[in-house]
Amino acid sequence: MLPKLSLILGGAASGKSAFAESLVTASGAPRVYIATAQAFDDEMRAKVAAHLAQRGTNWRTIETPLDAAGALTQVHETEVVLLDCATMWLSNHLLAENDISAESDRLLKALEVCAGRVVVVSNEVGLDVVPDNKLARQFRDAQGKLNQAIAARADLAALVVAGLPMVIKGNLP
Repeated sequence: MLPKLSLILGGAASGKSAFAESLVTASGAPRVYIATAQAFDDEMRAKVAAHLAQRGTNWRTIETPLDAAGALTQVHETEVVLLDCATMWLSNHLLAENDISAESDRLLKALEVCAGRVVVVSNEVGLDVVPDNKLARQFRDAQGKLNQAIAARADLAALVVAGLPMVIKGNLP
């Protein structure tokens, strides 16, 4: 059985979302997709459409670029949630100049009290060079802290590289 909280990390285009979707689908439970992306251009709209097509129609989708915590309160105990992704969610808050610490705390609390099981997708940002500007460094540091906080609470954590999952905490169902 899928654990209460799972964290799936990876680089951009590593296969982390597809792997997370496969975990949620294999659970056999009703599926909820919390979508945090905002599509401001044609390329991003195409990416969102591709994700929708990949998932199929058997998902209840909640589109919320900023209120993932609120969306988690709408989940029933029989459902499994895929939060895709914490990276976009954090970026949205950073660009909106919201209090990152307060919003992260709110998300972490919501993950702890969510009635259903949750799989969080996030980018691993600690394997790159030090960014050359303040905003990028602020993002990298905040994302690293958020990933660490989710990982500390998670029963399962996996790093996906080239489409291959490597379990770094817990066991795959």
